[in-house]
Amino acid sequence: MRLRAASIAALFGLLCASSVPAQTSPDARRSGFDTMSARIQAMQSDDLQNPGMLWVAEGAALWKNTDGRSASCASCHGESGQSMKGVAARYPDWDRVDRRPVNLSQRINLCRTRHQHAAPLPPESAGLLALEAYVAHQSRGMPLAPSRAPQLAAPRERGRRQYQQRIGQLNLSCALCHDERAGKSLAGSTIPEGHANGYPTYRLEWQGLGSLQRRLRNCMSGVRAEAPPFDSIEMIELELYLAQRSAGMPIETPAVRP
Repeated sequence: MRLRAASIAALFGLLCASSVPAQTSPDARRSGFDTMSARIQAMQSDDLQNPGMLWVAEGAALWKNTDGRSASCASCHGESGQSMKGVAARYPDWDRVDRRPVNLSQRINLCRTRHQHAAPLPPESAGLLALEAYVAHQSRGMPLAPSRAPQLAAPRERGRRQYQQRIGQLNLSCALCHDERAGKSLAGSTIPEGHANGYPTYRLEWQGLGSLQRRLRNCMSGVRAEAPPFDSIEMIELELYLAQRSAGMPIETPAVRP
């Protein structure tokens, strides 16, 4: 713990010396996959070794299961390999009914409440992560293509400002770590560029699958800031900007990370 605290303090000093973060140009971006060891890369690349595929398999079962409801996901959307291909690539997107941006897990829950007359699944619950992973997996290899809905321009800009704003007792921002210091080391680990193209992701640290919001909240806690609640507008706006920042990068869901 002392070593980790000292490493964070050293990084804090380096970051404070640089006031203007330099974002990586689109053609030079690196996925977190590129900074991992060959062993973890092999784990992600082989579906028989990738532990995230257990959630994908569970999502496939839930896709067809009515679970006492009037209809299953498949009842409306049919074969997921066709109907869901490319869907995850455009989320977060604008919901015309509620007139607000929603991410993929929120869209799944809106389908449950509006069309299946079922209760929404809690954030980070096994069922919601499984369905999100299954839907996103249908777009694996496709480039992230953020929605162009004009209503998203203002919330996406607010997300960009969040990304660049210093927060917490350590007075750090997302940009200072993942733009300015990406590729350098912190406590023996490589600082990634922080792209959003692999979520939900299986992290060895968690020994489980987790959403992008879980990772963001971990980062916020790490700089000793108070993290907004799951699915709050602040979190969705930050997701909007991260999707735009990662636009064009291939979807890796379910990615594996240290």
